[in-house]
Amino acid sequence: MFLHPELLALLLVLTLGGRVRAAKIIGGREAEPHSRPYMALVELREEDGQKKHCGGFLLQEDFVMTAAHCQARFYTVYLGLHRVPKGAEIQRLSVKQSYPHEDFTFTDFKNDIMLLKLSSKANFTQNVRPIALADKSDVSLPNSCLVSGWGATHENTKHMSRVLMEVNVTLADRQRCAEDHLYCSEEKTGPSKGDSGGPLVCEGKAYGVASVSFQPKSNLYYFTKIPDYRSWIDPIVHDL
Repeated sequence: MFLHPELLALLLVLTLGGRVRAAKIIGGREAEPHSRPYMALVELREEDGQKKHCGGFLLQEDFVMTAAHCQARFYTVYLGLHRVPKGAEIQRLSVKQSYPHEDFTFTDFKNDIMLLKLSSKANFTQNVRPIALADKSDVSLPNSCLVSGWGATHENTKHMSRVLMEVNVTLADRQRCAEDHLYCSEEKTGPSKGDSGGPLVCEGKAYGVASVSFQPKSNLYYFTKIPDYRSWIDPIVHDL
């Protein structure tokens, strides 16, 4: 069993600033340990040493996907994690290069998607596996999806969960969401920003990336629609 002291710093959730609320899974349940082997915990660090965190997910041995609003000066990716800070065979990887979508801005949070090129390749194990991405052939709106993350589990707490949590969500058929290249869900329980950067998983594939909400009192959650970005994703992950 390996214990990474750096993970202790991740027990406090920090907001990503401004109108963005702390990422959290509200009304969820603890995931069966290592049942989501694609999940990544992404530690963000600035020049001054300030740390934050986001969710993410493994696409292949050297790429992780997360949200573009999770940008930082330095990144550390943790794979094979269930409980913070303890875990068996945790892989701790640095990031060589980040690729936030070139049309993302913090003004409207559109195109909220980013790829992280790992400095070294992940070692695939029973607890560390990539997830397939939905593509343009997956055009129908999935009926039931799942969101996972280590965010806080209650609205009035700033502390992240010590274990991976998950919650089922149902996507809403909204024209405005589709026009903005988003999936949306409207739930009384669910992700508050879906644990930013974590995957929206439907039918065994990653369909979306958990984004942010400008409406703290609403139950409307946004996910960047991965099928609409395959022409941007594929050249990066396959050509580098």
